[in-house]
Amino acid sequence: MVALPQALTVRVPMLLQGLDRFPRCTILVVGDLMLDVFLWGDVRRISPEAPVPVVEVRRETHLLGGAANVVRNIVSLGGQVRVAGIVGHDAFGAEIRELLEGARVPCSGVITVHDRPTTVKTRVIARHQQVVRVDREEVRPHDSRTSQALLRALETAAGESDAIIVSDYAKGVVSHDVMDAVRSLATRYDIPVFVDPKVIHTDFYHHVTVITPNTQEASAMSGIAVTDEASLETAGRILLEKLQCGHVLITRGPEGMSLFEAGAPPFHIPTVAQKVFDVTGAGDTVIAAMALGASAGLAMRDAAALANTAAGIVVGEVGTAAVDHARLRAALTDGIGYRA
Repeated sequence: MVALPQALTVRVPMLLQGLDRFPRCTILVVGDLMLDVFLWGDVRRISPEAPVPVVEVRRETHLLGGAANVVRNIVSLGGQVRVAGIVGHDAFGAEIRELLEGARVPCSGVITVHDRPTTVKTRVIARHQQVVRVDREEVRPHDSRTSQALLRALETAAGESDAIIVSDYAKGVVSHDVMDAVRSLATRYDIPVFVDPKVIHTDFYHHVTVITPNTQEASAMSGIAVTDEASLETAGRILLEKLQCGHVLITRGPEGMSLFEAGAPPFHIPTVAQKVFDVTGAGDTVIAAMALGASAGLAMRDAAALANTAAGIVVGEVGTAAVDHARLRAALTDGIGYRA
């Protein structure tokens, strides 16, 4: 698809003011907590046992992943966070708790279950390229006791929060009941709801504030093959109407983002990425920065532009990354992609 040519003037001083208010914002993240494991090495030969590369592992890193990476991004950007999610009764679940506690994130909403493992994604990286990914997970729905515990965690945390992020990786946490509870709590406390969706759960996401599909997800959710400007706009309008949500932000990789809202023309934001090494976790960065921006008083268009800048930094790194407050401030101050 050809990038959409539209001049973009962003009020950089206002974005910087919003960024400085992030420490006063608390975001509740509900979703599928994961551990991301990276095995870093070199490939020098092909295995004699099968036509596959032999990776000589040099180092190993463990990072918060899935919804936990959204949490990590919020903390890195300077915001406060509450979390509602589930881990297994295993070493990986304990490690997620340790990483959260190390980031000074309260773990009272992290529920430990005995009937399934913690979700772990292991990526083998050689010479800046992902060779293979190995997943350990179970995706069946949780039992009623676990679901009730999760709903109680949501109830407790929502009253302390300025916004709710639903980070859905379709691993069993996000359900109709969870989304109904999120909408009810958002109404009670008058706070916005941001959803990073999965196509198979499209019907879950009606009447939220913002939904952030990528181009492929927007195509599948709307039933429109997005191939050009016209089909992109059609898909965005269909999703607004179908889900009755306030805004649809379609993330478009190297072509930037497009924000749709009822009664207004689309707002197209060109990418600011200088280089793209890895898009892993970029969606987590987008929704974290956008929810913080809106909670800090920015208009949704300005919050989207802020999120676009954050994502442009993250995709320039290999592995699950999080942009910090200082780097985002420097990018905005340097005028990366925008003008005041």
